[in-house]
Amino acid sequence: MKAIRIHQHGGPEVLRYEDVADAPAPPGQVRVRVAAAGVNFIDTYQRSGLYTLPLPAILGQEGAGTIEEAGPGVTEFARGERVVWAGPQGAYAEIATVPADRAVRVPDGVDDRLAAALMLQGITAHYLATSTFPLHAGHVCLVHAAAGGVGLLLCQIAKRRGARVIGTCSTPDKAKLARGAGADHVILYGQEDFESEARRLTDGVGVDVVYDSVGRATFEKSLGSLARRGTLVLFGASSGPVPPFDPQVLSSRGSLYLTRPNLGNYTATREELLDRAGEVLKWVEDGSLSVRVWAELPLERAADAHRDLEGRRTTGKVLLIP
Repeated sequence: MKAIRIHQHGGPEVLRYEDVADAPAPPGQVRVRVAAAGVNFIDTYQRSGLYTLPLPAILGQEGAGTIEEAGPGVTEFARGERVVWAGPQGAYAEIATVPADRAVRVPDGVDDRLAAALMLQGITAHYLATSTFPLHAGHVCLVHAAAGGVGLLLCQIAKRRGARVIGTCSTPDKAKLARGAGADHVILYGQEDFESEARRLTDGVGVDVVYDSVGRATFEKSLGSLARRGTLVLFGASSGPVPPFDPQVLSSRGSLYLTRPNLGNYTATREELLDRAGEVLKWVEDGSLSVRVWAELPLERAADAHRDLEGRRTTGKVLLIP
């Protein structure tokens, strides 16, 4: 089978489109013919070496497709069923092997590409808004990269929970997308200081929570945007990792909270995975949650997908199609 594999860490040029041996489904896993693989920032972190993994490795933690074989001991799924997953490695391939307890059935009203576009970022937006900092009416949240894949979904979920949403993005076109997803205010961070604007828009009080996927470039001002006892949810590092800092800063700035969540800890049990995935898939199926697919590229163009994502050219999801 064909797959995108890395043999060393580095830039997009280390992504190799090559033949990889196929194998039967191991016990407890399903062998899936991949219809689409989602491209996410975590893939770029693994490629660059920011997050390490054993090499050589097939990248991709999100995909959807049709089961070709259920391994020994798998009773929940059968050949021919459509599934989607987020977390298990190896989606950048024609065939992926997925632990059965991490796979989720795709509803009849959702196609494979839409499911792949939704799964990782949709569940991320879900846990951020419902669990990490549970939003409700009266809350004000600041969403960085509001026109990105997670950002567009997070704005929608925040609004359906009754929150007031302030988004940040880089261009007027992206601002229009963020407003379309429910952002009440959008700050163009290249033209305005988002910390000052967040304060102005809240009459000097600050926001209840900042959802920050950017990291190094926004961290200090994100803290400065918070109200007393506000929460900074740092869930990514698209601009680089945040340097070490003194926790006393949290006290001096208003007894702030800082958390660094990840998907695995919010889908640790099968029950939680099915609850979160089931809810966002239902919203997509009934039309109350919109998923924007920015580009669908052939699998062999994975390097272009990474360049677009890291160059902040994307608005919504990038998919690779084997």
